[in-house]
Amino acid sequence: MSTPVAMKPAAEPATAKSTARPAARLTGFMPLIALVVLVAALTVADPDFLTQRSLTAASRTAAPLIVLAAGATLVVLCGGIDLSIAALASLSTVLLALWLPDLGGLATPVVILAAATIGAVQGVAHVLLRIPSFIVTLGGMSVLSAVALVVSGAGTVRVVDDTPVAWLDLYLGGYVPMSAAMALLVVALIALVLKVTPLQSWVSATGYSESAARLAGTPVDLVKIGAFCVSGACAGFAAVMLVSRQFSGGPTMADNLLLPAVAAIVVGGTAITGGHGSVWRSLAGALVVTLLRVGLPIVGVPSAYEQILYGAIIVVAVALTLDGSKVSIIK
Repeated sequence: MSTPVAMKPAAEPATAKSTARPAARLTGFMPLIALVVLVAALTVADPDFLTQRSLTAASRTAAPLIVLAAGATLVVLCGGIDLSIAALASLSTVLLALWLPDLGGLATPVVILAAATIGAVQGVAHVLLRIPSFIVTLGGMSVLSAVALVVSGAGTVRVVDDTPVAWLDLYLGGYVPMSAAMALLVVALIALVLKVTPLQSWVSATGYSESAARLAGTPVDLVKIGAFCVSGACAGFAAVMLVSRQFSGGPTMADNLLLPAVAAIVVGGTAITGGHGSVWRSLAGALVVTLLRVGLPIVGVPSAYEQILYGAIIVVAVALTLDGSKVSIIK
């Protein structure tokens, strides 16, 4: 009898794996590629775009969006969503404008702490009441918007003395806006804390499979609450940036940043199903979204089409980053 010959099916999976790696790497670089293409296209459309004045204005515009997206990215990485960040930032601008005369320089940390507390409360509601984060933050968005209207008297709250927040309007070396530098610092601090602590593996595990993460001993509930807390704190700091630039607080001042923030997260390559992505990707996504906002008027597209563009971007980006293995049934 002839000796049976064992087949080796390993060659095909290895080939598939080696083929998938370049595609995955290319996908990871897509935000940077899109950023370079946008800069080139805007430079062709308007040669004055690559000037210090234009780039400085774009970076100042991007700063609050970068901070908002960085905080909300943690919630998305955990498999959730925070729809209240813009409403919380608007409320924070009102609180900051009201508290500056009495608290002075302490108003900034107090507002950030208050926003972080509100974020944590939403996280606790999500975890303890077992309510989807979408519903919790959707309700939170409505409540926070109403509170902002009541507290502000449904009007703009002017800042008479903006000295405590005027430092955000300074420039490093005479060229780099302080607000942009602080936005980069926020992203770097979040990324560093995730890197040097077990938080990165905990957040990724929670996003990939919450049940498996619990079995592995990951403190899933605390991780989720912490993510909402950081998201709230970032919304509070984004509000400080907005007040320093607008010299006032308003109940709807940051409301138009919700869609751009979500778009920045998904354009950056963070999977909406959680577990995959990073705050650095969201930084690249925020720059892409900002250049789109700046570039539409340059190429002659009315600003009214912005919302259409953001909606299309979100749908396409989610389709590209969705992990089909985690969603067996699409509803």
